[in-house]
Amino acid sequence: MLAVRKVRRKLRMGTICSPNPSGTKTSSEVCNADWMASLPPHLHNVPLSNLAIPGSHDSFSYWVDEKSPVGPDQTAAIKRLARISLVKKLMKKWSVTQNLTFREQLEAGIRYFDLRVSSKPGDADQEIYFIHGLFGIKVWDGLMEIDSFLTQHPQEIVFLDFNHFYAMDEAHHKRLVLRIQEAFGNKLCSACSVESMTLRALWEKKCQVLIFYHCPFYKQYPFLWPGKKIPAPWANTTSVRKLILFLETTLSERAPRGSFHVSQAILTPRVKTIARGLVGGLKNTLVHSEDWNSRGPPLRSQDGI
Repeated sequence: MLAVRKVRRKLRMGTICSPNPSGTKTSSEVCNADWMASLPPHLHNVPLSNLAIPGSHDSFSYWVDEKSPVGPDQTAAIKRLARISLVKKLMKKWSVTQNLTFREQLEAGIRYFDLRVSSKPGDADQEIYFIHGLFGIKVWDGLMEIDSFLTQHPQEIVFLDFNHFYAMDEAHHKRLVLRIQEAFGNKLCSACSVESMTLRALWEKKCQVLIFYHCPFYKQYPFLWPGKKIPAPWANTTSVRKLILFLETTLSERAPRGSFHVSQAILTPRVKTIARGLVGGLKNTLVHSEDWNSRGPPLRSQDGI
């Protein structure tokens, strides 16, 4: 653990950069875009479940479409209110939880992505979109952005956690899985023993993508890992003190073997929180709150393995 902590300190001090075309590093410091490749050799055989891996919450929600219908993840009452144009503008302030694109998050060192997806009403082509109150970009576009980064950084490994599905029948799931196959191909890692997942093992197989699928549909495809292999306990609180206590408790109680573990270092607004900061939005009400900045993690909204 001491070695991991040292690496994490280096990452915090490192630069966000991409290698130049020749493949050589542009900085003598650790480059966040290649931090896995830069880990010392004695960590190459350590199971990934024993490494601290940075992630983001609602990873795709750096952009949502306020002109689209309200998502099926919202209540009927919200959908009725959203007929008023101003309501969607306010919803956007609370739906956006990231300010970096997938590519920018990857270059900053993020390797775990929290993904929620949905079909869109009236969409004849059965396309799948990211969703958080309002619809985001097409899943296909996000996957291609991630794949482009991985091709340029062949020793970086990502965890894609598809944990919420809305308005999706079997045909939608088949389309989504086909999109995943088309995007990543041989980069996909088949589900197996968690303890066997080390950097060296994945590098030898040239695998870079672990897909977690929180739906029984995973049983039909060897490269879909069951959602139970990556539990993500949720504090559901606006209190930094309660959040930190929850994170410490759940981390100490995590299963010693057989699964990964996500620590969700996030504050969740309640109805009264939203009502109080309706116009200010998530960023000004929770993220920039004095309590969060004095005690909370430095990332805007983060998860971590």
